[in-house]
Amino acid sequence: MSWFWKKLHKALGSSWEEYLPLAEFAYNNSLQNRLKAASDKQKSYVDLKRRKIEYSMGDFVFLKVSSWKKVLRFSRKGKLSPTFIEPYRVLKQVEPIAYQLELSLELDRIHDVFHISMLRHYCSDPTYIVLVEEIEVRPDLSFEEESGQILDRHVKVFRRKSIPLVKVLWQNHSTEEVT
Repeated sequence: MSWFWKKLHKALGSSWEEYLPLAEFAYNNSLQNRLKAASDKQKSYVDLKRRKIEYSMGDFVFLKVSSWKKVLRFSRKGKLSPTFIEPYRVLKQVEPIAYQLELSLELDRIHDVFHISMLRHYCSDPTYIVLVEEIEVRPDLSFEEESGQILDRHVKVFRRKSIPLVKVLWQNHSTEEVT
């Protein structure tokens, strides 16, 4: 019998077994169990929002830039500084949560394996790509929009005036960009 149980037996006499339910109640309501229960509850909430992310070899991902690197590399602070940079190709999955990327030459001093939390999937949309040959760009890097086709006409009537509205499909733009 350990010294604790000997002391308890001496203090309570032969009826210490009667106090076991109280001891069990005190232990179950101790701070340690409440902390574990709170931790388990919080974990269950996080697990509901967590989604399984996997990248395949050849996928493109954006790389997250730490806040102090934003200032050093891009000389910008605050809202307009980039959070993610360039799309990089995934070379291989090193661990279930780590990927090796094909980095550009300017990042050759950085280790090329990153945790999954530092990556975001890159989805290219070919409709956003406008070929430069199709647009006449001026030396000041501006260009003139040309209307292609009028799709719809409508007159908005207010109390004292009417405003004609025209829906235009511009040249070099898709149907989603009609104004």
